[in-house]
Amino acid sequence: MTRDALTGSRIREKRVMAGLKQADLARNIGISASYLNLIEHNRRKIGGKLLLNIAQALGVETQALTEGAEAALIASLREAADEAGLSAAEAARADEFAGRFPGWADVVAGTRKRVEALERTVEALTDRLAHDPHLAASMHELLSTAAAIRSTASILAETKTLQPEWRDRFHANIHEDSRRLSDSAGAIVTYLEADGEAADAASSPQEEVEKFLTAQEFSFPMLELGTPKADQIARVVDAAPELKSQAAKYIATNVLQQVAGDAAVLKLAELRSAINEAGTDPLALARILRLGVPCILRRLAALPELGAGLVVCDRSGTVIFRKSIEGFTVPRHGSGCPLWPLFAALGDPGTVLKTRISQSSGGDLAFDSFAACETLTTPQYNARPLVQGVMLLLPAAAGSGQGLEVGSTCRVCAQRECRARREPSVLGVGV
Repeated sequence: MTRDALTGSRIREKRVMAGLKQADLARNIGISASYLNLIEHNRRKIGGKLLLNIAQALGVETQALTEGAEAALIASLREAADEAGLSAAEAARADEFAGRFPGWADVVAGTRKRVEALERTVEALTDRLAHDPHLAASMHELLSTAAAIRSTASILAETKTLQPEWRDRFHANIHEDSRRLSDSAGAIVTYLEADGEAADAASSPQEEVEKFLTAQEFSFPMLELGTPKADQIARVVDAAPELKSQAAKYIATNVLQQVAGDAAVLKLAELRSAINEAGTDPLALARILRLGVPCILRRLAALPELGAGLVVCDRSGTVIFRKSIEGFTVPRHGSGCPLWPLFAALGDPGTVLKTRISQSSGGDLAFDSFAACETLTTPQYNARPLVQGVMLLLPAAAGSGQGLEVGSTCRVCAQRECRARREPSVLGVGV
């Protein structure tokens, strides 16, 4: 069973949610009900114009039916199988399980994601307890006060001949120290809960931001009209129900500021006009528009008609932004494949890389990737500049070849001979 085996199940799910009968949907898109039945039961592959027609008839984006959800879900199931100690043969049947029981597959993947989120919360709180100076001082105060109470109580309990005035004095000390202990404990609890980070441990800040961007379809017309004020972006962020944590709001604010900055120097209408003249080649567009290639890559990803994917990383190689595209999986947690052109460009600012790539989990889909690195800070003496890598993914023409085969992350990569492998794969490679 191929990775797109879930597409039919998702079409059936969306049709039922829309209250459409199978025959009605088939008539709307111009195919027979029997053929649609085969598609919905994952017995026929689907893509191209037919998939677009179905998405339009259901009133959803094509990505809702096919975007890397299948690969991400299957990867999560395989990792769950590995963590549970299942055999490689069982782990390899994750795609079959997801295709036959998509609902249960979502439950398993969702439970695993929640466990991961809870583990990250515990790790974050542990780090916070270990390194936060305010908490360290509060804990010292807490322990010191508890020790003082214990010492005073010990004197009272063991000394039978205390004068009444001394006994009253020790009682007063215990009363005062108990109040300090209560205040210190309350202050710690208030401090830990102040930012509400644990309000929803089921998702990470990055996942909240991705939900927010997906809900907006990566489109922000307000930012395209002119340079927005900071309070306008703040209102958009504060009003987004997907952004629950302060960390997610911080990340989303940075994303919107980047979009606004790019829109200020290049309007989408101007970009479309340049594309009519020079095509979608980023280097040619950069020369015509006299802008940096990274800006061009981000603006091309903002054009819905191109169906492009985008991945951005910082100097550490951590993915800080993703716009998914069918057939190319970007891991939600952990590091991406070191073979991605994105990371090669990161180590060579000023170079623009064009590489045809594909992932083994993406079936026969291939992409033309364009990667570049930009400097974010002004030059200073004895200070290395902050840089950012940007990689645009455009669907390659059918039959144009697969090019360089890369993975998503080592845990779910099936390449047997890879010098860049960091850990064994749950697919049976090296396990």
